Amino acid sequence: MTTKTRTLLGVAALVVSTAAPALAQDVSACLITKTDTNPFFVKMKEGAMAKAREMGVNLKTYAGRIDGDHESQVAAVEACIADGAKGILITASDTKAIVNSVQAARDAGLLVIALDTPLDPIDAADMTFATDNFQAGELIGQWAKATMGDGAADAKIAMLNLGISQPSVDVLRNQGFLQGFGIDLGDPAKWGDETDPRIVGHEVTSGNEEGGLNAMEALLAKDPGINVVYTINEPAAAGAYEALKAIGRENDVLIVSVDGGCPGIANVKDGVIGATSQQYPLMMASMGIEAIARYAAEGEKPAPTDGKDFFDTGVMLVTDKPVPGIESIDTAKGTEMCWG
Repeated sequence: MTTKTRTLLGVAALVVSTAAPALAQDVSACLITKTDTNPFFVKMKEGAMAKAREMGVNLKTYAGRIDGDHESQVAAVEACIADGAKGILITASDTKAIVNSVQAARDAGLLVIALDTPLDPIDAADMTFATDNFQAGELIGQWAKATMGDGAADAKIAMLNLGISQPSVDVLRNQGFLQGFGIDLGDPAKWGDETDPRIVGHEVTSGNEEGGLNAMEALLAKDPGINVVYTINEPAAAGAYEALKAIGRENDVLIVSVDGGCPGIANVKDGVIGATSQQYPLMMASMGIEAIARYAAEGEKPAPTDGKDFFDTGVMLVTDKPVPGIESIDTAKGTEMCWG
């Protein structure tokens, strides 16, 4: 059994071991996501609501208007405190700016759990359930380097990020990719300070297809010879592909991404994306609800036992073009495990 497979099985066991022993009919909780349109957060919401129904938890959900809408998230935290919620699950749009509001919630006795996006500092939340986003980026970086072979030394790389907020999940994936590709990092807590001439540039996409198209067009204008494209997520990758297709280069540029949603896995199968790192938002959400129910029943705040400062919900590389030495699953298996 491989290390990554053991990790996923270990997380599954953790879900069982942290489940509250009885229904929690009088417990209320809140889920606050970055948006309610991104398929990742849609699936997270579905998972949280399903687990809440199963456990008898009264769940209220909130979301920002757009990615980066910090003010709406602050208002949601305040509403959860006023409503007497026992816990909050949050994917923070701004990992620093939300900290004071989170502390107010904790001071009021709420259990605050970060999902997917660790706060800055990470211990500003009681616990975090997340993908190892640096590892997710590193996997696609290693795969891209191995796939290019000797050509990696002369790569021309486009970096399509989420936004300007740093540090963040965006930074972790970006820096993981660069390290996996063999590029020396500057400050690993931010992107854009690297000096490797293979990096054509960084652009932001807001994590959507239109943003990916616009970012790709901007970088192609800077260097039309780009042959590797890193993208923060699969919608951005789809936009980048359309920009490349418009100039007839869709078949000679390697695109890699992170997320593992069903449309993204379909794009890997169709050759739009070479490889993606799949994460598991439903697991994050269900584990979060179970943790709040246990906290309400017993006052328990479990801690990770694998040496990390967060509960790692797993990541797998998905590609139909595997390379030796990098564990991966194919799109058939990725489709069985995808979301959205």
